[in-house]
Amino acid sequence: MPQLDKKAAAVFAGKVVRKDLVRKVKVGANVPVFVLEYLLGKYCATDDPVAIEAGLRVVNGTLSSNFVRPDEANKAQSLVKDKGKHTLIDKAQVRYVSDDDKHWAELKNFGHKYVHIPEHYLRQYDRLLMGGIWAQIDLRFQYDEEATGKRSPFWIDGLKPIQIATFDLNEYRECRRQFSTEEWIDLLLRTIGLEPSYFERRLKLLFLTRLLPLCEQNYNLVELGPRGTGKSYGYQELSPYTILLTGPTTVANLFYNMASGKMGLVGIWDAIGFDEVADLQKMPKEVITTLKTYCESGTFARGKDSLSGMASIALFGNTNQPVEVMVRSSHLFMPMPEVIREDMAFLDRIHFYIPGWEVPKMRVEFFTEHYGFVVDYLAEALRELRKHNYTEAIDRHFALGSHLNARDVKAVRKTVSGLVKLVYPHGEFTKEQLAELVELALEGRRRVKEQLKKMGSFEYHQTSFSLIDSDTREERFVGVPEQGGRDMIATDPLAPGSVYAASVDDLVRHFVGEGRRGFVTLPWEGDARLEAEIKDRCQATLRNVPLDQAPFAGAAPAGKRLALFARAY
Repeated sequence: MPQLDKKAAAVFAGKVVRKDLVRKVKVGANVPVFVLEYLLGKYCATDDPVAIEAGLRVVNGTLSSNFVRPDEANKAQSLVKDKGKHTLIDKAQVRYVSDDDKHWAELKNFGHKYVHIPEHYLRQYDRLLMGGIWAQIDLRFQYDEEATGKRSPFWIDGLKPIQIATFDLNEYRECRRQFSTEEWIDLLLRTIGLEPSYFERRLKLLFLTRLLPLCEQNYNLVELGPRGTGKSYGYQELSPYTILLTGPTTVANLFYNMASGKMGLVGIWDAIGFDEVADLQKMPKEVITTLKTYCESGTFARGKDSLSGMASIALFGNTNQPVEVMVRSSHLFMPMPEVIREDMAFLDRIHFYIPGWEVPKMRVEFFTEHYGFVVDYLAEALRELRKHNYTEAIDRHFALGSHLNARDVKAVRKTVSGLVKLVYPHGEFTKEQLAELVELALEGRRRVKEQLKKMGSFEYHQTSFSLIDSDTREERFVGVPEQGGRDMIATDPLAPGSVYAASVDDLVRHFVGEGRRGFVTLPWEGDARLEAEIKDRCQATLRNVPLDQAPFAGAAPAGKRLALFARAY
């Protein structure tokens, strides 16, 4: 067994699982992945093939004989009545009913809202009162003729959780101290299901930024990139506290239903993901307006009341053009629906823009066969960490540059806070490690600001983001890799002692048009490869060949014609 697997299995005993087993069993199991991983972590946490096979038989046997399907609820109730006792796997949720002065358990798939439950289970497993837990439940049928008030014949004799029922954050932090930063990042990536050996450090951190809405309250994230890169996976499989929406929604569904008086999704879930964001074009403008207010302050107005929520917002979409084309001809928010794309005030509220074009399409070899956390355990850790705040972490070693306004500072601080929760939940890190997180946060926010600068340059002209070392007062500017092309000199102020030299070759120098700003005149003979090279050298986007000209003979081979190459602004 590899060293990291051994350490993970020893330090987090019962809380890690082999991810290849999950993929193998999930095909035939119609249960949430976090329930499946809990069972696998309990029965298959070993490298002995014989023990693993035996564990798989136990898991499959447990699921097949005890799992209750929702469409078999009436049959299951009748079975309990006939047998008197029966063991089943179901999700149990407990609520207090003041009229009865009693706690009642609801079994979701069993289809009964009034099941007697002993009080000591509520003290032992507090999650029963907070959304419920999946458990192996021993049910008994006994009708009490002398009972008063609400009567029910179903009693819980035993309850054995099959997902994390309690979570100790201090234990989680203490266990983190036993791993190096590189080991911990690799363990988190394997929890997602990816094999870290295929990815560089930067790409690993970009994968982790997808989890920021799960651990940071009221965080606004955007990722636009090619299809098939796993953008929305975390909102489907990694946490029971997130929801992924596809298509338009309404104010009543998302925020507050005034007719029923019920809170919407922002008050129920930790994070809300919008998949295929281009499909939101038909969403009512009222939703965008309300969402814009919510993304700024976490509050919104419905009727006479001002309400609040803590759900984070994540927008995922697909790009249809290479990033180089979008950078030169338009901006990086072009794949967004027009109702969002044209609203600069809404876009300015985005805290981080993940460059999805840097993430490779998922291939079979990218999926890990090693140990990772049971996703339910990681989901509990991230949910617990939402209650904590690391926004002041930057101040330990750095200050932010003068080009960052109040929204920029808020975005960077929230991003750094979320990254610290993910990578350094114990709160211990060096100046260099913190600088790595701050620079990534600055880049993600600057990517948003650079697009706003293109759309409304006067209002958003300050985009030279930097961090200042509190000890040496050295200022470091952070750029975005895709901005301006690979051969362009950055517009940021130069560091002291830096010198840049720029020149053009003889051919380009000879044919630059005099007094024709933005144009380059060059000989061209219709060669597509040569055209691409010229555009790359000159940063041009358009090519036009005047028809009223004679064949050109001069500095270039005879027979070529002059073409105008221009850059679109």
